[in-house]
Amino acid sequence: MVYDAGTMAGRPPTKEAPLFGQRMAALRQARGLSQTELATRLNMNRAMITYYERKATNPTSEIIQKVADALGVGVHELLGGGSAPRGREKPGPASQIEQQIEQVRRLPRSKQKFVVEFLETFLQREVKATH
Repeated sequence: MVYDAGTMAGRPPTKEAPLFGQRMAALRQARGLSQTELATRLNMNRAMITYYERKATNPTSEIIQKVADALGVGVHELLGGGSAPRGREKPGPASQIEQQIEQVRRLPRSKQKFVVEFLETFLQREVKATH
């Protein structure tokens, strides 16, 4: 991985980051999160995020699961295997609503918050209208 100031802060690494770290950094950025924001979600400090993004060659399964949850992806996707079905039982392509939810997951946090607030308002009005 070539050093990119937008991906990782600080001094350029002397060797390529492990796949887990590369995926973690890319997914974090895709969600509009800084290392500090992700660290807060994971209840750790920014230095640990830097370590996992740049050096960790064998993170524990617990860390992998926590990072995946914090980034809103499955472990399979975090480890570079693409997105795996999340609890889907039916064969075939994802429904329209499932596709839209996945698109919302990829938005920056602030935009996700806007969508959630909009849905909550809409659903509250619908519940009141049906009662």
